[in-house]
Amino acid sequence: SHVTLEDDIVQTYLNQPVDLSEKYVQRKFDYISEKTSNLNSTMAARMASLPNTFRKLVVKTLTTNFAEATEVVTAQLPKPKANEVLIKNRYLGINATDINITAGRYHKTKITGFVPGLEAVGEIAEVGSDVKSFLVGQPVAYQGFGCFTEYLCVSSEYAWRIPELKPEFLGFLVCGRTALIGLDKVGRIKKGDRVLITAAAGGTGHLAVQYAKQKKCHVVGLCSSDEKEQLVRELGCNRVINYKKENLADVLQEEYPNGIDVVWETVGGDVFNQCLYNLAIRGRLIVVGFITQYKSESSYKAPGLDALPEKLLMSSASVHGFMLSHYSREFEYYHALLLGSFELNRIKVQLDCGEMLQTGAFKGLESIPRAVEHLHTGKSMGKVYVEI
Repeated sequence: SHVTLEDDIVQTYLNQPVDLSEKYVQRKFDYISEKTSNLNSTMAARMASLPNTFRKLVVKTLTTNFAEATEVVTAQLPKPKANEVLIKNRYLGINATDINITAGRYHKTKITGFVPGLEAVGEIAEVGSDVKSFLVGQPVAYQGFGCFTEYLCVSSEYAWRIPELKPEFLGFLVCGRTALIGLDKVGRIKKGDRVLITAAAGGTGHLAVQYAKQKKCHVVGLCSSDEKEQLVRELGCNRVINYKKENLADVLQEEYPNGIDVVWETVGGDVFNQCLYNLAIRGRLIVVGFITQYKSESSYKAPGLDALPEKLLMSSASVHGFMLSHYSREFEYYHALLLGSFELNRIKVQLDCGEMLQTGAFKGLESIPRAVEHLHTGKSMGKVYVEI
């Protein structure tokens, strides 16, 4: 019988469920490229003529209060340069660090007037004269500064092909790459490791849980509500700790007396300290963030590190920082891995567009401040996004 390239890819993945070969990933990436570039020739004709102006969110004052920091303005639609594509955004990803961006913490000079936002999913609206790898109407994903806008021009090398125009693919940008690359390259997780994921029901956490389970780790998930507890259990966590009901330190000391091998830490404060003191011999704690400190206007430091040297020495343990931008060379491999895992239903993306809120779903640029605040209330589950 005829075996399609897709059948072959699926079979290869099933034979190698975790440690995919470089050959497989390249073939998977080529397949996605082939699939998404095979657009109907009439799609471009169906595209409406481009507007002369567009709207974008800009930072007018530097503060962690996102609503106060930003405003929507109208500008002339940019023309893509020879090597650029113009993307019409459809879905915008919301991240905890968006308020660090509006506070100016990523800029050495305290400037204003820039567009915040780190990721978007949309479609190609126009291509530069030298761009041969994209077609008008093709769905793409993009990660980089300046995404909270209706249209944006980016270098074609930074646009990532996706099979469909769906918000789920936002999960494979900041959150998905952070989860998989961080756990592999910094956490060095392996079969049998005891892995603790903080904020396990969050945009990054729920993907980290699933990937650690794929790698056959024993996964402990930390969360803060009954609803999140249910989600994390459904994702396959071996042990769920709802810190509103249980004391994290007590659970770790009683149930994991030999410690935790890898901690995925995004919370900071007391959670960081409790995780640090419960690291196993040669344990690794990955600092991905410390969200409890983000809203502070005056302080951006993680407290409680006085005992760090002694703990690390006595346990031969280590604490690693992880900044996704330092691992950009890994993006192509993990983009293909995430797409393959999603296609094979090995990884699911939980979405939160605010549909259950009394104020309604997040739609339009004006709703971005609400979406950012929703994420920081601690009540969001999965990947928070805005539709425009």
